[in-house]
Amino acid sequence: MKKTRAVTSIIAFLVLLFLQGTQANEGSDGSRTIMQEEEHAHEVHCSRERSRAAWKIIEEYLMPFVEREHYQIPSKCRLHPDNDIFRDQEEHKIHVDINEWQCGYCKKSFRAEKFLDQHFDSRHYSLLNVNGSKCIADLCGALHCDHVMNTKSHKTKCNPAAVARNRHLCESLADSCFLIHQGPSASRLHELFLHQFCDAHTCSGKQKPFSRGGKKQTSVLYLAISILTLMLLPIFYVIVFLHQREMRMRTQELRRVSPVGRKTKPS
Repeated sequence: MKKTRAVTSIIAFLVLLFLQGTQANEGSDGSRTIMQEEEHAHEVHCSRERSRAAWKIIEEYLMPFVEREHYQIPSKCRLHPDNDIFRDQEEHKIHVDINEWQCGYCKKSFRAEKFLDQHFDSRHYSLLNVNGSKCIADLCGALHCDHVMNTKSHKTKCNPAAVARNRHLCESLADSCFLIHQGPSASRLHELFLHQFCDAHTCSGKQKPFSRGGKKQTSVLYLAISILTLMLLPIFYVIVFLHQREMRMRTQELRRVSPVGRKTKPS
């Protein structure tokens, strides 16, 4: 009888230990789930690097023409700055020196831009514009981000389906951002956008993106003209100086020759 009670007590004790262990595991699993949720709470499903490339393309190959036309891009247009989730953070980057970047929010310094990006993700996540569809990197297919980032090999076989999809996205951007019925400026920008971005979406390879040029090309051309002018200007002044000196020498020579060749009048 005593043996039976002892065995029963041992079994009860083991069952109690098992139940406590199960509850502990459930508690740890629950806390682990909470920690995972906290870790993924700041996860943004949008590439900062590709968003930066897309905005660089917009600034260099579109905005110079938009500013020239004095056109206001509508806020509903996906190319509008307000529709870039990282725009405010990117504008708060201060490039102090070649190896020094500074946070515009808290003035903390970093050795490289990637460390500043990590700082933004961990410390200033609340400043991201996460409302709605704000990932401008989604437009990279239409804007030729791979062409700028050099991430795609030129020998890659063309995918007609992807090309057609990117062209459709590109044309929809032109239609939604530059409404033709709004006037001549919008109409000209609509046509420019098609030539600048959409026409290059083809497998023929004949049409290159950014065929109308942009800010970078304009600055390079201006620099080349300036250098050429500075080189030719001294040469021009040297030629003028030599010509004037030769003219003076001829004048002086004629003055010396004139008295000698002059005939004396008979008395």
